Amino acid sequence: MIYQTFFQTPYGVGLVAATEIGICRLELPPFKDGGTTGDCNSSALTRRAAELLECYFNHTPINFAQLPVDLHGRTGFQQQILRLAMQIPYGQIVSYGCLAKLAGYPGAARAVGGAMAANPIPIIIPCHRVVATSGALTGYSGPGGIAMKKILLSLEGIEFMGKKTASKIDCFTQELLIQK
Repeated sequence: MIYQTFFQTPYGVGLVAATEIGICRLELPPFKDGGTTGDCNSSALTRRAAELLECYFNHTPINFAQLPVDLHGRTGFQQQILRLAMQIPYGQIVSYGCLAKLAGYPGAARAVGGAMAANPIPIIIPCHRVVATSGALTGYSGPGGIAMKKILLSLEGIEFMGKKTASKIDCFTQELLIQK
């Protein structure tokens, strides 16, 4: 059974869905199924996730790692990368290459990008925190694309210089952040 709960953001209504195992889908506004609000077959987990997402969009640092996720239908590699991405702290960024290295696949930055593009649970699995080594925002498969990725990073206090993050990407520092 799939449970779902709608949540409010400054950009419209979003939807979080879960199975008995965990959160399985998050749709950011505008999502294709409409813009209604309220709960429709919700669960304690979807209601909690919706509450946390509303706090997140109200500039409250949230650690979503406390929420169980259901990544069925993803490859083993994708699941490994997505679970590793869940450990990226709020307000921090990591490069695709560093994430590949941390997962034990040095040189697999493009494959990490593919795993990020297959992320069914954006924000909870913070694929927006993964950027190019240069700091460039090189893709976001959610609604709004790179513009939304920049909004989410700005919401977390990441500063920009043009189309790149102002932060220097240092894989060693990133490894320490994730392994805490």
